[in-house]
Amino acid sequence: MKVGIIGAGGIARKMAQTLSHMTEAEAYAIASRSADKAEAFAKQYGLARPYGSYEALLEDDAVDLVYIALPHSHHCEWTLAALDAGKHVLCEKAFAANAAQTRQMLARAREKKRLLAEAIWTRYMPSRALIDEVVASGRLGKVAALNANLGYRIDAHERIVRPELAGGALLDLTVYPLNFAAMVLGGGIERMEASCVMTDTGVDGADNVLLTYEGGQAASLFTTIYALTDRRGMVYGAEGFLEVENINNPRALRIWSADRDNPQLLETIDVPAQISGYEYEVLACRRAIEAGALECPEMPHAETLRIMEQMDAIRAGFGIVFPFE
Repeated sequence: MKVGIIGAGGIARKMAQTLSHMTEAEAYAIASRSADKAEAFAKQYGLARPYGSYEALLEDDAVDLVYIALPHSHHCEWTLAALDAGKHVLCEKAFAANAAQTRQMLARAREKKRLLAEAIWTRYMPSRALIDEVVASGRLGKVAALNANLGYRIDAHERIVRPELAGGALLDLTVYPLNFAAMVLGGGIERMEASCVMTDTGVDGADNVLLTYEGGQAASLFTTIYALTDRRGMVYGAEGFLEVENINNPRALRIWSADRDNPQLLETIDVPAQISGYEYEVLACRRAIEAGALECPEMPHAETLRIMEQMDAIRAGFGIVFPFE
């Protein structure tokens, strides 16, 4: 499977490097608005075809899967263009800038009968199944609550703070704890409350989100673009709790007892070795394409839309409207 990458930034480089270690897929083409940048990228990562425009890559009949590695503001436009060109698409998270764009993208994929998947890598990793197994096993007892945080010092990154690029902590960071909560507790959210710290540019720099579920569970989520956090996820049950080391790329799971005065570490579950973690979403796309599917079961279209609708509601509460909306 030949992969064409649109966008030559840091996340594109990580994908190209990952693909260079895979036998199931090939980093075949790179497209940048700068021909020189595309040439340098292709040379560094061993890609066969560098293109100085996105359109040129989409005209290459050899490209099987297009990976969209652009700012959130450009996901919809170039996903639609890739689908119209007859390509299967793996689009980076956050999938789009808003739910309206998401619906348009999903409808076009159905119309063109092409795979469209969101590259929210934590949905595809083996750790997802490991977490599910712990919760389903009953070792924690009935799950009552969870919390999760994610923070990096990225406030100097242009795409993070510019409203015209759909910047802010919400689409770049908060999408991960929202997905973490959804993977553990599902979608029966009864009430959602959120607050944020605004940047000088008018986007959210730090988010606090509280979720209350129909089944009585609660989730507390925090993200920030101003500092590195421990990135932990905690799932609390009546009989014990689960610690997930780094919700953005889980390294280990730890099961603790519910002893009030002296909780005991009962088990540590190591996560399988990986190239970077990106390989799992690529492999999922290949399996889906070979099966003739339009979505990956690891991240169905309905789930992508549901998370985007949650982020729309949170952003509306913040009073943030992107210039292009």
